Amino acid sequence: VQLQASGGGLVQAGGSLRLSCAASGSFLSIDYTQWYRQAPGKQRELVAAITSGGTTNYADFVKGRFTISRDNAKNTMYLQMNSLTPEDTAVYYCKANVRRSYDLPRRDYWGQGTLVTVSS
Repeated sequence: VQLQASGGGLVQAGGSLRLSCAASGSFLSIDYTQWYRQAPGKQRELVAAITSGGTTNYADFVKGRFTISRDNAKNTMYLQMNSLTPEDTAVYYCKANVRRSYDLPRRDYWGQGTLVTVSS
């Protein structure tokens, strides 16, 4: 199973970006999926999560600005980021809890990260 994150880039404060994370490989299902971020010199932190049924959860620092979504048919999840500030600058990682087969336990897979830089 591979997760490919994309959509990062350089944006001015107040701008928007949309991150994507596509899952590929052989698997039965994807349960919850999450976006994390890690700023320079800081620990990785959870940004948003979404279950297979569409229930979402957000960190307080992105509520009202970011929206997590997923397209189960495309095995892809998204993070729409609006009203970006320089404090949002970080490498953003996607994570998915995946069931590969009926005889294997679910496990988490990480994407490679995509850099978001917000200039003031």
